[in-house]
Amino acid sequence: MAGKKIIAVTGATGAQGGGLARAISSDPDSEFAVRAVTRNPASDNAKALAKSGAEIVQADLDDEASLAEAFEGAYGAFCVTNFWEHFSALKEIEQAANMAAAARSAGLEHVIWSTFEDTRNWIPLSDDRMPTLQGNYKVAHFDAKAVANQAFIDAGIPTTFLLTSAYWENFIYFGWGPQRGADGVLAITFPMGDKRLPSIAVEDIDRCAYGIFKRSDDFISETVGIAGEHLTGDEIAAALSKALGQQVRYNDVPADVYRGFGFPGADDVGNMFQFKRDFNEDYCAARSLELSRSLNPQLQTFDAWLAVNASRIPIE
Repeated sequence: MAGKKIIAVTGATGAQGGGLARAISSDPDSEFAVRAVTRNPASDNAKALAKSGAEIVQADLDDEASLAEAFEGAYGAFCVTNFWEHFSALKEIEQAANMAAAARSAGLEHVIWSTFEDTRNWIPLSDDRMPTLQGNYKVAHFDAKAVANQAFIDAGIPTTFLLTSAYWENFIYFGWGPQRGADGVLAITFPMGDKRLPSIAVEDIDRCAYGIFKRSDDFISETVGIAGEHLTGDEIAAALSKALGQQVRYNDVPADVYRGFGFPGADDVGNMFQFKRDFNEDYCAARSLELSRSLNPQLQTFDAWLAVNASRIPIE
């Protein structure tokens, strides 16, 4: 690690973050070294990162002092929060503020903050086409991250604001996978109509982040949107059909129906899909496939991702 610039990676043992740690550690010519920031250094994921050469440090996003210590001496940091751990917009804002304050205290030269659009710029709280959530948000896990952008700006930290896209891993872990209907045919269900869904492999988010760190001067103070592909529901279903070897169809449902599915966060996810559908042109335009590919020449298509991962998708 001597002589290399240290990148402190929050979320290093989770979805986003872990791939960045692996991308840096696996690059023998990298100018960077990894400091994996985790609440639990004893976890299997943390131990695996340590074996790959990452430095492991303990810190908690709820504890600014621990983050400041974890960031000390680093060149930069990848900052991410996980709404789905607690479902609280306010907690996300507070955690981001802690990271921003810690980054300022440590004098970091470049931070990548994984964020989203503020959907209220398109759908004000007074607009009843979409329910208001947690008293002040339309898509809570989007809007809270957008609010938190200001913490990094106010702290005067050189920051890249990274707009990510839906994970293809959601087909494995988040219940997006095909469900078998009464007629025995598999189907995926989203309230997207015929609009396109920007989506990406989680590891490609991290590889794009690595590309941004390698070109810091080009991206400080910039907002960068990334995706692997922009696919319609029918195109997603066709790709799944081919990879799984059986028919998968796409069910389009109203957003109100999706919000009523009853799983934790269904109202927020339903609002998210409605935002992406109703403002599809803006949402897709913010996520350039060409820029994503320039940052990450290994960028996967959905078909390529499925070739490796289709067997991991649960089928019911």
